[in-house]
Amino acid sequence: MALKLLHYQSPLRYAYFSLSLSSLQLRLFSSEKTPFDHEVDKVFRIINDSSSPQKLKQSLNSSGISLSNQLIDKVLKRVRFSHSNPLLALEFFKLIGKSKGFYHTQFSLDTMLYVLGRTRKFDQIWEILNDVKREDRSLISHRTLQVVLGRIAKVCSVRQTVEGFKKFKRLVPEFDTSCFNALLRVLCQEKTMVDARNVYHGLKGQFKPNAVTFNILLSGWRSSEEAEEFFEEMKELGVKPDVVTYNSLIDVYCKSGEVTKAYQLFNKMQEEGICPDVITYTSLIGGLGKAGQPDKARDVLREMREYGCYPDAAAYNAAIRNYCIAKRLGVAFELMNEMVAKGLSPNPTTFNLFFRVFYWSNDLKSSWRLYQQMKKDGCLPNTQSCMFLIRLCKRQEQVDMALELWNDMVEKGFGSFILVSDVLFDLLCDVGKLVEAETCFLQMIKKRQKPSNVSFRRIKVLMELANKHEALENLSQKMAIFGPPIQIRKPNENFDDATTLRSIAR
Repeated sequence: MALKLLHYQSPLRYAYFSLSLSSLQLRLFSSEKTPFDHEVDKVFRIINDSSSPQKLKQSLNSSGISLSNQLIDKVLKRVRFSHSNPLLALEFFKLIGKSKGFYHTQFSLDTMLYVLGRTRKFDQIWEILNDVKREDRSLISHRTLQVVLGRIAKVCSVRQTVEGFKKFKRLVPEFDTSCFNALLRVLCQEKTMVDARNVYHGLKGQFKPNAVTFNILLSGWRSSEEAEEFFEEMKELGVKPDVVTYNSLIDVYCKSGEVTKAYQLFNKMQEEGICPDVITYTSLIGGLGKAGQPDKARDVLREMREYGCYPDAAAYNAAIRNYCIAKRLGVAFELMNEMVAKGLSPNPTTFNLFFRVFYWSNDLKSSWRLYQQMKKDGCLPNTQSCMFLIRLCKRQEQVDMALELWNDMVEKGFGSFILVSDVLFDLLCDVGKLVEAETCFLQMIKKRQKPSNVSFRRIKVLMELANKHEALENLSQKMAIFGPPIQIRKPNENFDDATTLRSIAR
């Protein structure tokens, strides 16, 4: 193969506060790209523009780019966060993997499996895993198992997820407790805690539960009674609780409003010689806020330093959230000021606490001012930030603001194009801005982001009414690069939901 392969394993002046962010964040907000970034872009375009595996091979050969593991990982990561054709990415993955002496990294394998799983290409997933098993079984880790089962669990039943888990017994180097824990983690995230509990009891005889097992099972409960049952079983089996165990149970107590129990457990862990960490205190801060005691939570923020535990951004965010819920924005901004004075930079989560308050009070002016300052100080908004802003823009029919946000996203690459574009296209179509809608649609496709079929149909109808047949034909051709719409099977289709979990342990 002629492919060249290299294998190697600031002040924020808004209302009440003044913040300063690092030069690193400012560089992150910069649109400048390195030569390496341009190579990633080029390979990504080659993958999406290739009409066949042979064309893909020829284009890569003539590109003159040395395809290292680092570059391949970056390209596949780009594929993951776009909605380009997964089968073309798979051809790229296979083509590179066939090169003599070349092996994919665990990252590239897991990323490729995630992309295929997202589009329900489960047959291709098992095909890849069987190939990898023959070539380098060590690449298949418990993280790989978690990636695959996570995609299966999203659209299939609990029984089918467990059946997928059992297939890994002949794939992974060691089918051990870490694999069992990965399954439980998936069920906690994608199904219900009841499902995770039932599977745990069905399979625990085949594995040796450890502290991680119980920490996973403790972390998702809203009911303290259920969590306490696992805590008792943990002690009966002689598994020693660690700081994560106590943090999980304290968090359950705080979320269920049982702050007194949380403090009792907090004292108990100290008696047993386990030092509370920043996560412990963050849970207590959140619990006190939920109990309507934001000032006491702020005292915890101060007191934890006396015990040698210094608050991080998440701890400050928990305290700020309490005051935002109490609509005491002045104190919330003071805490943000204090956060910066302690050398911590507010992150998008911090700003979203304020965006949420402004959104529910329909205050676009304050939201927009905060967004402008956020840009000025180099803090990249995340998808939630963008959704608060674009929905406010739609609600108040502020087209110019919505388009400015969109153009910032296109230029800087932050936020979800898919989610934001749906709201943006609704706004533009509502006010008759068809030319702007077409422009944004084309910008999105140029970014290799697929507009939703719902948005496309709405723009299509308006273009037909406006007799813009040539423009519509152009958009239709552009959409064709993403292939036909994916037919997603409904969860549990062709599966008897009445089937019990008794067969899990077989």
